[in-house]
Amino acid sequence: MEQDQLPDRVLTVPNMLSAVRLLLVPVFVYLLVFAHANAWAVAILVFSGASDWADGKIARTLNQSSRLGVLLDPAVDRLYMVTVPVALALSGTVPWWFVITLLVRDGLLAASLPLLRSRGLTALSVTYIGKAATFALMSGFPLVLLGTWDALWSRVIGACGWGFLIWGLYAYLWSFVLYVVQMVLVLRRMPKVTQAAEHG
Repeated sequence: MEQDQLPDRVLTVPNMLSAVRLLLVPVFVYLLVFAHANAWAVAILVFSGASDWADGKIARTLNQSSRLGVLLDPAVDRLYMVTVPVALALSGTVPWWFVITLLVRDGLLAASLPLLRSRGLTALSVTYIGKAATFALMSGFPLVLLGTWDALWSRVIGACGWGFLIWGLYAYLWSFVLYVVQMVLVLRRMPKVTQAAEHG
């Protein structure tokens, strides 16, 4: 269903879950960076990941899709993809080079949006490798955080977490390469839209 055909509902279960995830962002940063309450920080990441999956499932199953949900859910996901690695770097859990690589990649994607709009597009289609990369990263972050305790089980979980993060970083960068290829094809094959066309 196209976005302009979606209802203007606000009070839906998916929107409430997205709102809760949004409110938990500063709580996560406080718990991890200032309170050093790693266990509670992990709990928030697990809840956020589960609710992110649930709100999409509920929206489709119970027909609770909405214009607000189409905008809010990916916006909260983007916020988590920026906030979580930065907070982990501030706490010393992951190195800054890892976080900077993720942020530069996202910054370059954001910088390409005017080029897309010049062709009448708002975004390119999401690739499977991009979705898999995001899943790997958001799975790896809580596992790496669980690996900060001084116990054998913690070190094993932390090693698994780094496996997810390394694979996720590679896939994240590869998805960027695929995005650039799509972008070049769009710029070559689609003419620029005029201002009159852009404004309807």
